[in-house]
Amino acid sequence: MHEAGSVLECQPLLFRMSTFRKLLSQRLQAAFAAANITLPEGAVIDVTNASDSRFGDYQSNAAMTVAKLLKTNPRQLATTIADTFDGTGLCQKPEVAGPGFLNFRLTNETLASTLNAHVADAHLGVPRAEQAKTIVVDFSAPNVAKPMHVGHIRSTFIGDSLARLARYVGHHVITDNHIGDWGTQFGMIIHGWKTRMDKEALKKDPIHELVRVYKDVNAEGKVNEAVREMCKTELVKLQQGDAENLEIWKECVKLTLDQLHDVYGKLDISFDHYLGESFYNDALGPLVEDMLAQKQAQVSEGAVCVFSDGTKKPEQDPFLIFKDGEWTALPLIIRKADGGFLYGTTDLATVDYRVNEWKAEEVWYVVGAPQQLHFRQLFDASRRRGHQTRMEHIAFGSILGPDGKMFKTRSGESVGLLEVIEEAVERAATVVAEREGFTDEEKSEVAEIIGIAAVKYAELSQHRMTDYKFSWDKMLSLQGNTAPYLINAYVRTRSIFRKLDGAVTLTDDVVLTEDAERALAMKLLQFGEAVHDVLEDFRPNLLAQYLYDLASAFHGFFEACPVLRSEGVTRNTRLVLCDATSRVLKEGLGLLGIKTTERM
Repeated sequence: MHEAGSVLECQPLLFRMSTFRKLLSQRLQAAFAAANITLPEGAVIDVTNASDSRFGDYQSNAAMTVAKLLKTNPRQLATTIADTFDGTGLCQKPEVAGPGFLNFRLTNETLASTLNAHVADAHLGVPRAEQAKTIVVDFSAPNVAKPMHVGHIRSTFIGDSLARLARYVGHHVITDNHIGDWGTQFGMIIHGWKTRMDKEALKKDPIHELVRVYKDVNAEGKVNEAVREMCKTELVKLQQGDAENLEIWKECVKLTLDQLHDVYGKLDISFDHYLGESFYNDALGPLVEDMLAQKQAQVSEGAVCVFSDGTKKPEQDPFLIFKDGEWTALPLIIRKADGGFLYGTTDLATVDYRVNEWKAEEVWYVVGAPQQLHFRQLFDASRRRGHQTRMEHIAFGSILGPDGKMFKTRSGESVGLLEVIEEAVERAATVVAEREGFTDEEKSEVAEIIGIAAVKYAELSQHRMTDYKFSWDKMLSLQGNTAPYLINAYVRTRSIFRKLDGAVTLTDDVVLTEDAERALAMKLLQFGEAVHDVLEDFRPNLLAQYLYDLASAFHGFFEACPVLRSEGVTRNTRLVLCDATSRVLKEGLGLLGIKTTERM
Protein backbone atom coordinates (compact mmCIF):
# COMPACT_ATOMS: atom_id res chain seq x y z
CA MET A 1 0.00 0.00 0.00
CA HIS A 2 1.10 3.59 -0.48
CA GLU A 3 -0.30 7.08 -0.25
CA ALA A 4 -0.87 8.95 -3.47
CA GLY A 5 2.34 10.66 -4.48
CA SER A 6 4.48 8.77 -1.95
CA VAL A 7 7.51 6.63 -2.79
CA LEU A 8 8.19 3.11 -1.56
CA GLU A 9 11.56 1.43 -1.33
CA CYS A 10 11.43 -1.83 -3.25
CA GLN A 11 13.78 -4.58 -4.28
CA PRO A 12 15.78 -4.09 -7.50
CA LEU A 13 13.54 -5.17 -10.38
CA LEU A 14 14.17 -5.80 -14.03
CA PHE A 15 12.18 -2.71 -15.00
CA ARG A 16 14.75 -0.51 -13.25
CA MET A 17 17.42 -1.71 -15.62
CA SER A 18 15.47 -1.92 -18.83
CA THR A 19 12.40 -0.91 -20.81
CA PHE A 20 9.74 -2.97 -22.56
CA ARG A 21 11.33 -2.11 -25.88
CA LYS A 22 14.71 -3.41 -24.78
CA LEU A 23 13.27 -6.52 -23.12
CA LEU A 24 11.33 -7.39 -26.27
CA SER A 25 14.45 -6.83 -28.39
CA GLN A 26 16.44 -9.20 -26.17
CA ARG A 27 13.74 -11.85 -26.37
CA LEU A 28 13.53 -11.41 -30.13
CA GLN A 29 17.26 -12.04 -30.43
CA ALA A 30 16.81 -15.14 -28.28
CA ALA A 31 14.01 -16.31 -30.60
CA PHE A 32 16.37 -16.18 -33.59
CA ALA A 33 18.89 -18.24 -31.63
CA ALA A 34 16.19 -20.72 -30.56
CA ALA A 35 15.22 -21.14 -34.21
CA ASN A 36 18.87 -21.95 -35.04
CA ILE A 37 19.13 -18.96 -37.33
CA THR A 38 22.63 -17.56 -37.63
CA LEU A 39 22.28 -13.82 -37.99
CA PRO A 40 24.16 -12.40 -40.98
CA GLU A 41 26.60 -9.56 -40.48
CA GLY A 42 24.83 -6.21 -40.39
CA ALA A 43 21.51 -7.60 -39.19
CA VAL A 44 19.83 -5.37 -36.60
CA ILE A 45 17.41 -7.12 -34.28
CA ASP A 46 15.34 -4.52 -32.50
CA VAL A 47 11.81 -3.52 -31.58
CA THR A 48 10.15 -0.14 -31.97
CA ASN A 49 6.99 1.44 -30.61
CA ALA A 50 3.96 0.48 -32.67
CA SER A 51 2.84 3.08 -35.21
CA ASP A 52 -0.79 1.96 -34.74
CA SER A 53 -1.87 0.66 -31.33
CA ARG A 54 -4.74 -1.28 -32.91
CA PHE A 55 -2.22 -3.88 -34.06
CA GLY A 56 -0.06 -4.03 -30.95
CA ASP A 57 2.14 -2.11 -28.53
CA TYR A 58 5.47 -2.73 -30.27
CA GLN A 59 6.58 -3.94 -33.68
CA SER A 60 9.67 -5.17 -35.50
CA ASN A 61 10.75 -5.60 -39.11
CA ALA A 62 13.76 -7.73 -38.05
CA ALA A 63 12.45 -10.85 -39.79
CA MET A 64 12.15 -8.94 -43.06
CA THR A 65 15.66 -7.48 -42.70
CA VAL A 66 17.23 -10.86 -41.92
CA ALA A 67 15.24 -12.64 -44.64
CA LYS A 68 16.53 -10.19 -47.23
CA LEU A 69 20.12 -10.83 -46.15
CA LEU A 70 19.58 -14.61 -46.10
CA LYS A 71 17.57 -14.50 -49.35
CA THR A 72 14.62 -16.36 -47.86
CA ASN A 73 10.86 -15.77 -47.48
CA PRO A 74 10.31 -12.99 -44.92
CA ARG A 75 6.79 -13.97 -43.85
CA GLN A 76 7.82 -17.60 -43.41
CA LEU A 77 10.80 -16.51 -41.33
CA ALA A 78 8.59 -14.20 -39.24
CA THR A 79 6.20 -17.11 -38.57
CA THR A 80 9.10 -19.27 -37.41
CA ILE A 81 10.32 -16.53 -35.07
CA ALA A 82 6.81 -15.96 -33.69
CA ASP A 83 6.60 -19.68 -32.87
CA THR A 84 9.94 -19.71 -31.03
CA PHE A 85 9.46 -16.36 -29.27
CA ASP A 86 9.15 -16.73 -25.48
CA GLY A 87 6.72 -14.10 -24.19
CA THR A 88 6.37 -15.57 -20.70
CA GLY A 89 5.51 -12.90 -18.16
CA LEU A 90 5.72 -10.19 -20.79
CA CYS A 91 3.49 -10.43 -23.86
CA GLN A 92 1.17 -12.54 -25.95
CA LYS A 93 2.47 -14.60 -28.87
CA PRO A 94 3.69 -12.18 -31.57
CA GLU A 95 1.40 -11.70 -34.54
CA VAL A 96 2.75 -11.78 -38.09
CA ALA A 97 1.43 -9.03 -40.34
CA GLY A 98 1.90 -8.09 -43.98
CA PRO A 99 5.12 -9.25 -45.64
CA GLY A 100 6.74 -10.18 -42.31
CA PHE A 101 6.17 -7.58 -39.61
CA LEU A 102 6.06 -8.87 -36.03
CA ASN A 103 3.56 -7.20 -33.70
CA PHE A 104 3.82 -7.52 -29.92
CA ARG A 105 1.04 -6.92 -27.41
CA LEU A 106 1.91 -6.83 -23.71
CA THR A 107 -0.44 -8.62 -21.36
CA ASN A 108 -2.63 -6.57 -19.04
CA GLU A 109 -1.09 -8.44 -16.11
CA THR A 110 2.38 -7.29 -17.20
CA LEU A 111 1.19 -3.71 -17.49
CA ALA A 112 -0.53 -3.77 -14.08
CA SER A 113 2.40 -5.30 -12.20
CA THR A 114 4.96 -3.04 -13.87
CA LEU A 115 2.78 0.01 -13.20
CA ASN A 116 2.79 -0.86 -9.50
CA ALA A 117 6.58 -1.16 -9.59
CA HIS A 118 6.93 2.20 -11.36
CA VAL A 119 4.63 3.92 -8.89
CA ALA A 120 6.76 2.58 -6.06
CA ASP A 121 9.99 3.75 -7.70
CA ALA A 122 11.42 7.20 -7.05
CA HIS A 123 12.75 7.17 -10.63
CA LEU A 124 9.38 6.22 -12.14
CA GLY A 125 10.92 3.26 -13.96
CA VAL A 126 13.50 5.26 -15.90
CA PRO A 127 16.57 2.99 -16.22
CA ARG A 128 19.95 4.33 -15.24
CA ALA A 129 22.59 4.72 -17.93
CA GLU A 130 24.47 1.48 -18.53
CA GLN A 131 27.73 3.33 -17.99
CA ALA A 132 27.83 6.60 -16.04
CA LYS A 133 30.12 9.19 -17.64
CA THR A 134 31.49 12.62 -16.86
CA ILE A 135 29.82 14.93 -19.37
CA VAL A 136 30.50 18.65 -19.84
CA VAL A 137 27.57 20.57 -21.32
CA ASP A 138 28.55 23.93 -22.85
CA PHE A 139 25.51 26.12 -23.47
CA SER A 140 23.99 29.63 -23.40
CA ALA A 141 27.30 31.57 -23.71
CA PRO A 142 26.19 35.23 -23.77
CA ASN A 143 28.66 38.09 -24.17
CA VAL A 144 29.80 40.45 -21.45
CA ALA A 145 28.36 43.98 -21.64
CA LYS A 146 25.51 42.81 -23.86
CA PRO A 147 21.99 41.72 -22.88
CA MET A 148 20.81 38.19 -23.57
CA HIS A 149 18.50 38.16 -26.58
CA VAL A 150 16.09 35.80 -28.30
CA GLY A 151 19.03 34.18 -30.08
CA HIS A 152 20.11 32.72 -26.73
CA ILE A 153 16.79 30.93 -26.18
CA ARG A 154 17.60 27.76 -28.08
CA SER A 155 21.07 27.14 -26.65
CA THR A 156 19.98 28.00 -23.10
CA PHE A 157 16.81 25.89 -22.97
CA ILE A 158 18.10 22.93 -24.98
CA GLY A 159 21.36 22.82 -23.02
CA ASP A 160 19.63 23.05 -19.65
CA SER A 161 17.19 20.28 -20.53
CA LEU A 162 19.92 17.94 -21.82
CA ALA A 163 21.95 18.53 -18.66
CA ARG A 164 18.92 17.69 -16.50
CA LEU A 165 18.19 14.53 -18.49
CA ALA A 166 21.79 13.33 -18.42
CA ARG A 167 21.92 13.80 -14.64
CA TYR A 168 18.60 12.03 -14.28
CA VAL A 169 19.91 8.82 -15.84
CA GLY A 170 23.02 8.88 -13.66
CA HIS A 171 25.76 10.76 -15.52
CA HIS A 172 28.08 13.18 -13.74
CA VAL A 173 27.23 16.42 -15.53
CA ILE A 174 29.29 19.62 -15.42
CA THR A 175 27.56 22.67 -16.89
CA ASP A 176 29.86 25.42 -18.16
CA ASN A 177 28.72 28.81 -19.43
CA HIS A 178 31.58 29.80 -21.75
CA ILE A 179 30.81 33.53 -21.72
CA GLY A 180 32.36 35.95 -24.21
CA ASP A 181 34.36 38.10 -21.80
CA TRP A 182 37.39 39.02 -23.95
CA GLY A 183 38.01 40.45 -27.37
CA THR A 184 38.24 43.58 -29.51
CA GLN A 185 34.91 45.02 -28.31
CA PHE A 186 36.49 45.84 -24.96
CA GLY A 187 38.72 48.44 -26.56
CA MET A 188 35.57 50.36 -27.53
CA ILE A 189 33.84 49.73 -24.20
CA ILE A 190 36.82 50.92 -22.15
CA HIS A 191 37.26 54.01 -24.32
CA GLY A 192 33.56 54.77 -23.95
CA TRP A 193 33.69 54.12 -20.19
CA LYS A 194 36.40 56.76 -19.81
CA THR A 195 34.96 59.36 -22.15
CA ARG A 196 31.16 59.20 -22.31
CA MET A 197 29.77 56.98 -19.58
CA ASP A 198 26.64 58.21 -17.73
CA LYS A 199 27.33 56.98 -14.19
CA GLU A 200 23.74 57.44 -13.03
CA ALA A 201 22.43 55.49 -16.00
CA LEU A 202 25.02 52.80 -15.25
CA LYS A 203 23.63 52.43 -11.72
CA LYS A 204 20.02 52.16 -12.91
CA ASP A 205 20.53 49.77 -15.83
CA PRO A 206 24.19 48.72 -16.26
CA ILE A 207 23.83 46.57 -19.38
CA HIS A 208 21.67 49.09 -21.21
CA GLU A 209 24.22 51.82 -20.55
CA LEU A 210 27.18 49.62 -21.57
CA VAL A 211 25.40 48.76 -24.83
CA ARG A 212 24.64 52.45 -25.45
CA VAL A 213 28.28 53.40 -24.93
CA TYR A 214 29.52 50.56 -27.13
CA LYS A 215 27.16 51.47 -29.99
CA ASP A 216 28.05 55.16 -29.68
CA VAL A 217 31.80 54.52 -29.86
CA ASN A 218 31.44 51.90 -32.58
CA ALA A 219 29.41 54.28 -34.76
CA GLU A 220 31.86 57.13 -34.26
CA GLY A 221 34.81 54.84 -34.89
CA LYS A 222 33.49 54.00 -38.35
CA VAL A 223 33.88 57.61 -39.44
CA ASN A 224 36.66 58.83 -37.14
CA GLU A 225 40.06 57.20 -37.43
CA ALA A 226 41.29 58.88 -34.24
CA VAL A 227 38.57 57.14 -32.22
CA ARG A 228 39.46 53.79 -33.81
CA GLU A 229 43.12 54.27 -32.84
CA MET A 230 42.18 55.20 -29.26
CA CYS A 231 40.08 52.03 -28.99
CA LYS A 232 42.98 49.93 -30.25
CA THR A 233 45.27 51.56 -27.72
CA GLU A 234 42.87 50.80 -24.87
CA LEU A 235 42.60 47.19 -26.01
CA VAL A 236 46.38 46.75 -26.13
CA LYS A 237 46.68 48.25 -22.65
CA LEU A 238 44.07 45.79 -21.39
CA GLN A 239 45.85 42.84 -22.98
CA GLN A 240 49.14 43.99 -21.46
CA GLY A 241 47.60 44.13 -17.97
CA ASP A 242 47.12 47.87 -17.47
CA ALA A 243 45.67 48.24 -13.95
CA GLU A 244 43.01 50.83 -14.79
CA ASN A 245 41.76 49.00 -17.85
CA LEU A 246 41.74 45.68 -16.04
CA GLU A 247 39.60 47.23 -13.31
CA ILE A 248 37.10 48.58 -15.85
CA TRP A 249 37.00 45.18 -17.56
CA LYS A 250 36.41 43.38 -14.25
CA GLU A 251 33.57 45.77 -13.42
CA CYS A 252 31.97 45.10 -16.82
CA VAL A 253 32.19 41.35 -16.19
CA LYS A 254 30.71 41.73 -12.70
CA LEU A 255 27.81 43.89 -13.86
CA THR A 256 27.05 41.41 -16.63
CA LEU A 257 27.20 38.38 -14.35
CA ASP A 258 24.92 40.10 -11.85
CA GLN A 259 22.30 40.51 -14.56
CA LEU A 260 22.86 37.01 -15.91
CA HIS A 261 22.29 35.52 -12.47
CA ASP A 262 18.99 37.41 -12.27
CA VAL A 263 17.88 36.14 -15.69
CA TYR A 264 18.97 32.55 -15.06
CA GLY A 265 17.39 32.65 -11.60
CA LYS A 266 14.06 33.67 -13.11
CA LEU A 267 14.41 30.80 -15.61
CA ASP A 268 15.43 28.27 -12.92
CA ILE A 269 18.72 27.58 -14.70
CA SER A 270 22.07 27.24 -13.00
CA PHE A 271 25.65 26.57 -14.04
CA ASP A 272 28.53 24.88 -12.27
CA HIS A 273 31.04 27.20 -13.93
CA TYR A 274 31.26 30.49 -15.83
CA LEU A 275 34.70 30.00 -17.37
CA GLY A 276 34.82 32.61 -20.11
CA GLU A 277 37.35 33.20 -22.84
CA SER A 278 39.61 35.23 -20.53
CA PHE A 279 40.14 32.19 -18.29
CA TYR A 280 42.27 30.57 -21.00
CA ASN A 281 44.44 33.57 -21.97
CA ASP A 282 47.63 32.29 -20.39
CA ALA A 283 47.28 28.92 -22.10
CA LEU A 284 47.01 30.23 -25.66
CA GLY A 285 50.66 31.06 -26.38
CA PRO A 286 52.02 27.74 -25.03
CA LEU A 287 49.28 25.83 -26.88
CA VAL A 288 50.29 27.33 -30.23
CA GLU A 289 53.98 26.66 -29.60
CA ASP A 290 53.22 23.07 -28.63
CA MET A 291 51.16 22.49 -31.78
CA LEU A 292 54.00 23.88 -33.88
CA ALA A 293 56.52 21.65 -32.10
CA GLN A 294 54.29 18.60 -32.59
CA LYS A 295 53.83 19.55 -36.27
CA GLN A 296 50.06 19.73 -35.72
CA ALA A 297 50.14 23.28 -37.05
CA GLN A 298 52.40 25.26 -39.35
CA VAL A 299 53.22 28.85 -40.25
CA SER A 300 51.56 30.16 -43.38
CA GLU A 301 52.00 33.77 -44.50
CA GLY A 302 52.97 34.70 -40.95
CA ALA A 303 49.91 33.08 -39.33
CA VAL A 304 49.86 29.73 -37.52
CA CYS A 305 47.32 27.37 -39.08
CA VAL A 306 46.01 23.83 -38.81
CA PHE A 307 45.74 22.27 -42.27
CA SER A 308 44.34 19.00 -43.58
CA ASP A 309 46.44 15.99 -42.61
CA GLY A 310 45.25 14.06 -45.67
CA THR A 311 43.69 11.18 -43.74
CA LYS A 312 40.08 11.86 -44.82
CA LYS A 313 38.29 11.91 -48.14
CA PRO A 314 38.12 15.51 -49.40
CA GLU A 315 34.33 15.72 -49.01
CA GLN A 316 34.67 14.65 -45.35
CA ASP A 317 37.68 16.83 -44.55
CA PRO A 318 36.80 20.02 -42.60
CA PHE A 319 40.06 21.63 -43.70
CA LEU A 320 39.25 21.48 -47.42
CA ILE A 321 36.70 23.37 -49.51
CA PHE A 322 35.62 22.71 -53.10
CA LYS A 323 36.17 25.96 -54.94
CA ASP A 324 36.56 26.81 -58.62
CA GLY A 325 36.49 23.14 -59.59
CA GLU A 326 39.09 21.90 -57.11
CA TRP A 327 39.68 21.16 -53.44
CA THR A 328 41.58 23.96 -51.74
CA ALA A 329 42.86 24.50 -48.21
CA LEU A 330 40.50 25.86 -45.55
CA PRO A 331 42.76 26.09 -42.48
CA LEU A 332 41.89 26.75 -38.86
CA ILE A 333 43.92 29.82 -37.89
CA ILE A 334 45.12 29.66 -34.27
CA ARG A 335 47.42 32.70 -34.30
CA LYS A 336 47.16 35.64 -36.65
CA ALA A 337 50.18 37.17 -38.35
CA ASP A 338 50.01 40.07 -35.88
CA GLY A 339 50.25 37.64 -32.96
CA GLY A 340 46.58 37.76 -31.99
CA PHE A 341 44.64 34.63 -31.05
CA LEU A 342 41.21 33.59 -32.26
CA TYR A 343 38.16 31.67 -31.08
CA GLY A 344 39.68 28.44 -32.37
CA THR A 345 42.73 28.89 -30.13
CA THR A 346 40.57 29.51 -27.08
CA ASP A 347 38.35 26.54 -27.89
CA LEU A 348 41.34 24.21 -28.22
CA ALA A 349 42.60 25.39 -24.82
CA THR A 350 39.10 24.85 -23.43
CA VAL A 351 39.11 21.25 -24.62
CA ASP A 352 42.49 20.74 -22.91
CA TYR A 353 41.13 22.06 -19.63
CA ARG A 354 37.89 20.09 -19.70
CA VAL A 355 39.68 16.84 -20.50
CA ASN A 356 42.70 17.28 -18.24
CA GLU A 357 41.10 19.00 -15.23
CA TRP A 358 37.51 17.73 -15.28
CA LYS A 359 38.31 14.33 -16.86
CA ALA A 360 35.47 14.85 -19.32
CA GLU A 361 34.52 11.71 -21.22
CA GLU A 362 32.06 13.63 -23.37
CA VAL A 363 31.66 17.34 -24.18
CA TRP A 364 28.39 18.61 -25.64
CA TYR A 365 28.43 22.01 -27.36
CA VAL A 366 24.90 23.41 -27.70
CA VAL A 367 25.59 26.03 -30.37
CA GLY A 368 23.76 27.18 -33.51
CA ALA A 369 24.01 25.36 -36.83
CA PRO A 370 26.08 28.11 -38.54
CA GLN A 371 29.04 27.03 -36.38
CA GLN A 372 29.15 23.49 -37.78
CA LEU A 373 32.39 23.96 -39.73
CA HIS A 374 34.13 25.51 -36.74
CA PHE A 375 33.30 22.54 -34.53
CA ARG A 376 34.26 20.00 -37.17
CA GLN A 377 37.68 21.65 -37.34
CA LEU A 378 37.92 21.95 -33.55
CA PHE A 379 37.09 18.29 -32.97
CA ASP A 380 39.49 17.11 -35.68
CA ALA A 381 42.35 19.24 -34.36
CA SER A 382 41.65 18.07 -30.79
CA ARG A 383 41.81 14.43 -31.81
CA ARG A 384 45.14 15.02 -33.57
CA ARG A 385 46.36 16.35 -30.25
CA GLY A 386 45.52 13.04 -28.61
CA HIS A 387 42.12 13.70 -27.06
CA GLN A 388 39.83 10.67 -27.28
CA THR A 389 36.93 12.40 -25.53
CA ARG A 390 33.66 12.20 -27.44
CA MET A 391 32.72 15.71 -28.58
CA GLU A 392 29.30 16.57 -29.98
CA HIS A 393 28.10 19.75 -31.65
CA ILE A 394 24.40 19.89 -30.78
CA ALA A 395 23.28 22.28 -33.49
CA PHE A 396 19.95 24.06 -33.83
CA GLY A 397 18.07 26.29 -36.25
CA SER A 398 16.65 29.79 -35.89
CA ILE A 399 13.64 31.39 -34.23
CA LEU A 400 11.59 33.35 -36.74
CA GLY A 401 9.09 36.14 -36.30
CA PRO A 402 5.42 35.72 -37.29
CA ASP A 403 6.38 36.93 -40.79
CA GLY A 404 8.79 34.04 -41.25
CA LYS A 405 11.86 36.28 -41.09
CA MET A 406 14.48 36.47 -38.32
CA PHE A 407 12.81 37.51 -35.07
CA LYS A 408 13.77 41.19 -34.62
CA THR A 409 12.38 44.37 -33.12
CA ARG A 410 10.90 46.98 -35.45
CA SER A 411 14.22 48.80 -35.38
CA GLY A 412 15.94 45.66 -36.63
CA GLU A 413 17.63 44.72 -33.34
CA SER A 414 17.53 41.37 -31.56
CA VAL A 415 14.62 40.96 -29.16
CA GLY A 416 15.85 40.83 -25.56
CA LEU A 417 15.38 37.50 -23.78
CA LEU A 418 14.22 39.22 -20.59
CA GLU A 419 11.66 41.20 -22.59
CA VAL A 420 10.33 37.98 -24.12
CA ILE A 421 9.93 36.39 -20.68
CA GLU A 422 8.32 39.49 -19.18
CA GLU A 423 5.81 39.74 -22.02
CA ALA A 424 4.96 36.04 -21.72
CA VAL A 425 4.30 36.48 -18.00
CA GLU A 426 2.18 39.60 -18.65
CA ARG A 427 0.10 37.77 -21.24
CA ALA A 428 -0.35 34.81 -18.90
CA ALA A 429 -1.34 37.21 -16.10
CA THR A 430 -4.16 38.57 -18.29
CA VAL A 431 -5.61 35.07 -18.56
CA VAL A 432 -5.05 34.18 -14.90
CA ALA A 433 -6.70 37.45 -13.79
CA GLU A 434 -10.04 36.07 -14.96
CA ARG A 435 -9.81 33.05 -12.65
CA GLU A 436 -11.68 33.09 -9.38
CA GLY A 437 -10.50 31.84 -6.00
CA PHE A 438 -6.92 33.14 -6.29
CA THR A 439 -5.24 35.83 -4.23
CA ASP A 440 -3.25 38.46 -6.11
CA GLU A 441 -0.04 36.82 -4.94
CA GLU A 442 -1.20 33.42 -6.21
CA LYS A 443 -2.22 34.92 -9.56
CA SER A 444 1.22 36.50 -9.92
CA GLU A 445 2.96 33.21 -9.07
CA VAL A 446 0.84 31.16 -11.47
CA ALA A 447 1.28 33.72 -14.27
CA GLU A 448 5.06 33.55 -13.91
CA ILE A 449 5.06 29.75 -14.00
CA ILE A 450 2.76 29.62 -17.03
CA GLY A 451 4.51 32.43 -18.93
CA ILE A 452 8.01 31.01 -18.54
CA ALA A 453 6.78 27.47 -19.20
CA ALA A 454 5.10 28.60 -22.41
CA VAL A 455 8.31 30.09 -23.83
CA LYS A 456 10.43 27.11 -22.80
CA TYR A 457 8.02 24.53 -24.13
CA ALA A 458 7.51 26.40 -27.41
CA GLU A 459 11.24 25.94 -27.93
CA LEU A 460 11.70 22.42 -26.58
CA SER A 461 8.72 20.95 -28.44
CA GLN A 462 10.43 21.77 -31.75
CA HIS A 463 12.95 19.57 -33.52
CA ARG A 464 16.15 21.45 -32.73
CA MET A 465 17.21 21.71 -36.38
CA THR A 466 13.89 23.23 -37.45
CA ASP A 467 13.42 26.96 -37.87
CA TYR A 468 10.14 27.86 -36.18
CA LYS A 469 7.85 30.87 -35.92
CA PHE A 470 7.50 32.54 -32.54
CA SER A 471 3.76 32.81 -31.80
CA TRP A 472 2.37 34.19 -28.55
CA ASP A 473 -1.14 32.92 -29.23
CA LYS A 474 -0.01 29.38 -29.94
CA MET A 475 2.41 29.02 -27.03
CA LEU A 476 -0.11 30.31 -24.45
CA SER A 477 -3.06 28.30 -25.75
CA LEU A 478 -4.78 25.76 -23.50
CA GLN A 479 -5.33 23.61 -26.60
CA GLY A 480 -2.78 21.64 -28.56
CA ASN A 481 0.83 20.79 -27.83
CA THR A 482 1.62 23.63 -25.41
CA ALA A 483 2.87 24.07 -21.86
CA PRO A 484 -0.49 25.41 -20.58
CA TYR A 485 -2.22 22.30 -21.95
CA LEU A 486 0.24 19.98 -20.19
CA ILE A 487 0.20 21.92 -16.92
CA ASN A 488 -3.59 21.95 -17.06
CA ALA A 489 -3.52 18.15 -17.41
CA TYR A 490 -1.31 17.95 -14.32
CA VAL A 491 -3.66 20.28 -12.40
CA ARG A 492 -6.57 18.08 -13.42
CA THR A 493 -4.89 14.97 -11.99
CA ARG A 494 -4.21 16.70 -8.69
CA SER A 495 -7.75 18.11 -8.44
CA ILE A 496 -9.04 14.54 -8.24
CA PHE A 497 -7.16 13.96 -5.01
CA ARG A 498 -8.20 17.32 -3.59
CA LYS A 499 -11.80 16.19 -3.91
CA LEU A 500 -11.15 13.17 -1.70
CA ASP A 501 -11.61 13.45 2.04
CA GLY A 502 -8.17 13.20 3.67
CA ALA A 503 -5.19 11.15 2.46
CA VAL A 504 -6.03 8.29 0.14
CA THR A 505 -4.31 4.96 0.50
CA LEU A 506 -3.67 3.23 -2.80
CA THR A 507 -2.94 -0.48 -3.02
CA ASP A 508 -1.18 -2.77 -5.48
CA ASP A 509 -4.54 -4.16 -6.52
CA VAL A 510 -4.53 -2.87 -10.10
CA VAL A 511 -6.66 -4.51 -12.75
CA LEU A 512 -6.92 -3.00 -16.23
CA THR A 513 -10.26 -3.72 -17.88
CA GLU A 514 -11.06 -0.72 -20.08
CA ASP A 515 -9.22 0.19 -23.28
CA ALA A 516 -8.65 3.76 -22.02
CA GLU A 517 -7.11 2.40 -18.79
CA ARG A 518 -4.78 0.17 -20.75
CA ALA A 519 -3.80 2.94 -23.18
CA LEU A 520 -2.90 5.27 -20.30
CA ALA A 521 -0.94 2.57 -18.46
CA MET A 522 0.97 1.74 -21.65
CA LYS A 523 1.90 5.37 -22.18
CA LEU A 524 2.98 5.82 -18.54
CA LEU A 525 5.29 2.83 -18.79
CA GLN A 526 7.07 4.29 -21.82
CA PHE A 527 8.46 7.24 -19.85
CA GLY A 528 11.87 5.57 -19.55
CA GLU A 529 12.01 4.99 -23.30
CA ALA A 530 11.22 8.64 -23.99
CA VAL A 531 13.94 9.88 -21.62
CA HIS A 532 16.62 7.69 -23.16
CA ASP A 533 15.48 8.46 -26.72
CA VAL A 534 16.17 12.16 -26.08
CA LEU A 535 19.79 11.45 -25.21
CA GLU A 536 20.30 9.24 -28.28
CA ASP A 537 20.04 12.22 -30.61
CA PHE A 538 19.92 15.17 -28.18
CA ARG A 539 16.29 15.95 -28.99
CA PRO A 540 14.19 17.25 -26.07
CA ASN A 541 11.22 17.48 -28.45
CA LEU A 542 10.88 13.68 -28.15
CA LEU A 543 10.15 14.06 -24.43
CA ALA A 544 7.82 16.97 -25.13
CA GLN A 545 5.89 14.86 -27.64
CA TYR A 546 5.73 11.98 -25.18
CA LEU A 547 4.29 14.26 -22.47
CA TYR A 548 1.72 15.64 -24.91
CA ASP A 549 0.71 12.08 -25.87
CA LEU A 550 0.50 11.17 -22.17
CA ALA A 551 -1.71 14.18 -21.42
CA SER A 552 -3.92 13.28 -24.38
CA ALA A 553 -4.17 9.66 -23.17
CA PHE A 554 -5.09 10.92 -19.71
CA HIS A 555 -7.84 13.17 -21.05
CA GLY A 556 -9.21 10.25 -23.06
CA PHE A 557 -9.13 8.06 -19.96
CA PHE A 558 -10.71 10.77 -17.80
CA GLU A 559 -13.62 11.18 -20.19
CA ALA A 560 -14.20 7.43 -20.61
CA CYS A 561 -13.54 6.17 -17.08
CA PRO A 562 -15.21 7.86 -14.08
CA VAL A 563 -12.76 7.92 -11.21
CA LEU A 564 -14.48 9.13 -8.06
CA ARG A 565 -17.80 7.48 -8.90
CA SER A 566 -16.16 4.08 -9.33
CA GLU A 567 -15.69 1.59 -6.52
CA GLY A 568 -13.41 -1.14 -5.22
CA VAL A 569 -10.59 -2.40 -7.42
CA THR A 570 -11.74 -0.23 -10.33
CA ARG A 571 -11.57 2.91 -8.21
CA ASN A 572 -8.13 1.98 -6.85
CA THR A 573 -6.84 1.22 -10.36
CA ARG A 574 -8.02 4.54 -11.71
CA LEU A 575 -6.62 6.49 -8.77
CA VAL A 576 -3.26 4.75 -9.27
CA LEU A 577 -3.34 5.77 -12.94
CA CYS A 578 -4.18 9.38 -11.99
CA ASP A 579 -1.43 9.50 -9.39
CA ALA A 580 1.14 8.01 -11.78
CA THR A 581 0.10 10.47 -14.51
CA SER A 582 0.55 13.46 -12.22
CA ARG A 583 3.99 12.27 -11.14
CA VAL A 584 5.22 11.54 -14.67
CA LEU A 585 3.90 14.85 -15.98
CA LYS A 586 5.57 16.76 -13.15
CA GLU A 587 8.84 14.84 -13.49
CA GLY A 588 8.87 15.01 -17.28
CA LEU A 589 8.16 18.73 -17.39
CA GLY A 590 10.82 19.21 -14.72
CA LEU A 591 13.35 17.52 -17.00
CA LEU A 592 12.48 20.15 -19.59
CA GLY A 593 13.12 22.83 -16.95
CA ILE A 594 9.40 23.57 -16.57
CA LYS A 595 7.68 24.04 -13.23
CA THR A 596 4.10 23.02 -12.53
CA THR A 597 1.38 24.55 -10.37
CA GLU A 598 -1.24 22.76 -8.30
CA ARG A 599 -4.01 25.12 -9.42
CA MET A 600 -4.54 26.98 -12.67
